[in-house]
Amino acid sequence: MRRKIYEQLLNWKENDADKTALLLEGARRVGKSYIVKEFAEKEYDSCLLIDFNQASAEVKEAFDRLLNNLDTLFAYLSALYNTPLYPGKTLIVFDEVQLCPRARAAIKYLVADGRYHYIETGSLLSIKANVADIVIPSEERHIKMYPLDFEEYLWALGNEMLMPFIVDCHQKHHSLGAGMHRMAMDYLRQYLLVGGMPQAVNEYVSTKSFLHVDRVKRDILELYRGDIIKHAKGYERKVEAVFDTIPSQLQRHEKSFRLSSINKQARFRDYEDAIFWLDDAMIVNNCYASCEPGIGLRMNMEHSTMKCYMGDTGLLVSHAFDENAIVNEEIYKKLLFGVLEFNEGMLIENVVAQMLASSGHKLYFYSNSSRDNAADRMEIDFLIEKKAITRGRNITPIEVKSSKKYTFTSLEKFRKKFTQQIDRPLLIHSGDYMEKEGIQCLPLYMVPLL
Repeated sequence: MRRKIYEQLLNWKENDADKTALLLEGARRVGKSYIVKEFAEKEYDSCLLIDFNQASAEVKEAFDRLLNNLDTLFAYLSALYNTPLYPGKTLIVFDEVQLCPRARAAIKYLVADGRYHYIETGSLLSIKANVADIVIPSEERHIKMYPLDFEEYLWALGNEMLMPFIVDCHQKHHSLGAGMHRMAMDYLRQYLLVGGMPQAVNEYVSTKSFLHVDRVKRDILELYRGDIIKHAKGYERKVEAVFDTIPSQLQRHEKSFRLSSINKQARFRDYEDAIFWLDDAMIVNNCYASCEPGIGLRMNMEHSTMKCYMGDTGLLVSHAFDENAIVNEEIYKKLLFGVLEFNEGMLIENVVAQMLASSGHKLYFYSNSSRDNAADRMEIDFLIEKKAITRGRNITPIEVKSSKKYTFTSLEKFRKKFTQQIDRPLLIHSGDYMEKEGIQCLPLYMVPLL
């Protein structure tokens, strides 16, 4: 499948591969190994791939024993993997590098040696167990890999022209028109249900069966559960409890994560490691409250007040409807046409979070539940910062509406209260592009363009 991240890999090779190793982070089954193999085949004369999920103890120990003699290390690896090594023309890949911390630590010396280029792939790279007793190499260049975005999904379905048309309309502040808008929303609702995990998208392209796609997604969810049990040692039950409660948390009108729904005596400090584990694994996209929407949203972040979105909305669908072993085709079709009696707002808001995260935005929201002043009482679903910070007007407040009937109440309150900080208020809805009461109303498929 065609992925945009390929261009980032190519840019690294042309400009930085002699000075840094590339570290590709992403959730399991997001396509990291696949894209690196494709990149190596096209851009290098040879590729030595070490999958630490399968590598023997002897291979892992070699990064301790032979690090002082790189000639011997390279000769050993070349012979063991039956791969010739050519200076300047070979890519060495450390797949699932979190399983061999010593190999990751060795990057400092391997990059300094300069003979070959290096890419590491992995997840859970910040978990204490995976960085214990090693010095994190400063020679790593980090890139995050997400599920297929909406445009990549369109490419997979053979549609190369819809997104350029959407981009053109967005830049000119034009609506798409009834026919094109309907087509774009049909694709968007498919994307919302299928999601962006490569295996699920491939299954949909091949079969057009939501039933088959659901089986693939459930396999991925089971893989995540296995990872939790295997790698979240000591607090796996807490990670599993947080993971299991995500759909019910998002189903609520007030979507801030409530630990009391897990345990009435639960405190954030007791579950902080569990929440961080899911975030580090990129299974979820955490969205933090910002108490003051000014320059540097992170500086005003309330660490313990957050919303927890699934990293892939297609997986959320299967995760939410797991009372039965599988979601049947009829439920998917009702979701597709919006006729199921179900609060689909959780799916719409989740896919917006997914789109913003894959576009490089850190996720923040604003909430004020004041009982004393109605003018202060509001909730803004997302806050994003401009790329280039200026003296003022750096923050874009975003409200997401899933129903066709809505008001601008919170956006109006927010705009009035934080006039000097706001760049432009946005409302994301299922309708076509329009401007109303000084607010831009964007269709869902334009979110990746923010």
